[in-house]
Amino acid sequence: MKQTSRKSKKTLHDSAIESYEKQLYDYKQLLEISKSLSSVLEYSTLIESILYVCMCQMRVLGAGVFVLKTFDSDFFTLDSNYNGLEPLDTISYNIPITHPIVSFLAEHNVSYTLDEFEKAFGGEDLLEQIASLNPSLIVPLKQKNHLNGILLLGERIDLGEGVSYNEYDRQQMMNIASLSAIAINNASLIEMTTTDMMTHLKLKHYFYTVLAEKMEFSQMNGLPIAVMMLDIDFFKKFNDTYGHACGDYVLQQVAKTIFDGIRGQDMAGRYGGEEFVVMLYNTEASAAMLVAERIRNEIEKKTLSYENNTMHVTISIGVAVCQPDTPMTAKELVEFADQALYQSKRNGRNRVTLAATPSTSAEE
Repeated sequence: MKQTSRKSKKTLHDSAIESYEKQLYDYKQLLEISKSLSSVLEYSTLIESILYVCMCQMRVLGAGVFVLKTFDSDFFTLDSNYNGLEPLDTISYNIPITHPIVSFLAEHNVSYTLDEFEKAFGGEDLLEQIASLNPSLIVPLKQKNHLNGILLLGERIDLGEGVSYNEYDRQQMMNIASLSAIAINNASLIEMTTTDMMTHLKLKHYFYTVLAEKMEFSQMNGLPIAVMMLDIDFFKKFNDTYGHACGDYVLQQVAKTIFDGIRGQDMAGRYGGEEFVVMLYNTEASAAMLVAERIRNEIEKKTLSYENNTMHVTISIGVAVCQPDTPMTAKELVEFADQALYQSKRNGRNRVTLAATPSTSAEE
């Protein structure tokens, strides 16, 4: 009897040690996660890091996060911020910041399964954007009472059907969510200080900094990178005819069309005056030309109205591509795109021209 009791105590003792060791390991993991996320200030890279961390730490096959595309966006959007999930083509994955789900998650620092969320939300219709992704866990990314994002975890690898997360797992996930929310807030502050307030596109200096980093990474990993230079045709006539306020309105509308025409992993900047610049990450010449032509066509067919005046705008574009086996600097790549833009202007405007860089010559 005593021997059985000793064995039982030893088993409990061993289990306690094992539990403490796991907690210590997890705390060390949280420290490393905190260091990793706090060192990433580029928004799209940060989101990729958060997804990777959550998938590894929670052992899920996929993850996605709804975030504000810009610091003053009206929607939390999924965009390309997912890995391993399967969004439906028939659904627009945007959640208005005014939707009751947003305020609900901002008030409750709790993770939910899909069933739990439907019940906790008071029986109101669950947004199809969330339900269609079939998440195993819905996690608010909160800093204080402010919601910075909505994280969805996919299928858990090590849990059988009908088995849910335990309390320890959920607490660990909320710790990661808290670190992620702080990192997103910091990145948003950087976003504000590196953004042109009129067009909401990146400032020229910051664009060059990120482009140089992306080009270095692309060359090391065998990825092409493209740059577009864009210029509004006959922009001066809008200022001269309708005033500078109208010119500002035209700049804003063109900038919005450019921004809406690129992916989250790309970047658009205001180069100066009526000129814009875009980085297309991991994009070959043919795809870059398609993006440029789509943006040019979208701007051409728009009808702008300003103080009862109807206007049409066109834009000229130059495209340049850097292949990983033809290294060049960020300045050189932009200069190639600028030369192609000049060709578009000289050949009649409202067109797209591909620069004859060493990379494109090698492709041909």
